[in-house]
Amino acid sequence: MNIPNLRYSSGAGARTGADYDQGLRQHMLRVYNYMGLGLVVTGIIAYAVASTPALYVPIFSSPLKWVVMLAPLAFILLFSFRMQTMSAAGAQAMFWAFCAVMGLSLASVFLVFTGTSIARTFFIAATMFGATSLYGYTTRRDLTQFSSFLIMGLIGVVIASLVNIFLGSTALQFAISVIGIAVFVGLTAWDTQTIKEQYAENFDAESQQKLAVFGALSLYLNFVNIFQLLLNFTGERE
Repeated sequence: MNIPNLRYSSGAGARTGADYDQGLRQHMLRVYNYMGLGLVVTGIIAYAVASTPALYVPIFSSPLKWVVMLAPLAFILLFSFRMQTMSAAGAQAMFWAFCAVMGLSLASVFLVFTGTSIARTFFIAATMFGATSLYGYTTRRDLTQFSSFLIMGLIGVVIASLVNIFLGSTALQFAISVIGIAVFVGLTAWDTQTIKEQYAENFDAESQQKLAVFGALSLYLNFVNIFQLLLNFTGERE
């Protein structure tokens, strides 16, 4: 999911080409490190909850499951409304809290699918994500031209997914999965290019830190959604 471009005041002078390249590499590495650690936090919490009946039974056998399922969306809305005023430390705290909440939401994955199929799907998702993100980083083609279609596709997938919670249509779920994978793969390339281009401006240390957190959040969301949608095709149920 794309996080809107952020524009901060300049906090440094002009960079030389070598300084810029080194700074960009460090920035992208920081983004991927945040994303990777966020996935680790999510995975640990999801597995811990799914392995503890005292935790998952009261959550997924009561109306509390709706709170857990919709809580990540509430976090995304909060990020969107407060990203301009949030401090770097606040952004980091929100990011880790979001990853933890997402772990609660994804605990059901370990209850429904086999461990082998989860591992296999994670590897496939990681390969798809890595290849697409690399393309977004290296391509000279302006991917902004596809942004309108990707955003419209994302909105359509979100609305259809919410509707299908109540309909439970297998055919609709299949269509959501196919379209959703295409949308989030495209968003991965676009977000990566956007994160790279945002760094082209001069930022102070506080702004760079915030930019890295929000960039990591964008890529994290894309990866998690690709993984979840792929499970509909490659996952083997318990």
